[in-house]
Amino acid sequence: MMDRYLEGEPAAQLLERRWFAALRAAKGVQAECDVLLGVMELAEDSWRRARARLVELEALRDALGEQLSAMEGQHRYRPQEAVQGVGIAAA
Repeated sequence: MMDRYLEGEPAAQLLERRWFAALRAAKGVQAECDVLLGVMELAEDSWRRARARLVELEALRDALGEQLSAMEGQHRYRPQEAVQGVGIAAA
């Protein structure tokens, strides 16, 4: 019934077109939001894994540093000279 009333009015047709355009735009933005949410979840998972790996590597570094300090007292070992001699780039 409403369709028959609005069919002839240009203002009503314009309003209807604008409504459909807004609906399409909202669906597009909703799809973008869904994709971004997925990306954020993946990034958060990657961040957590990297953070856990960092904690492991820092603990290893600290343990090795303690061993080097203990060796330094016994053998006068200098860690900087050993690293420079090997040619390993810092990561």
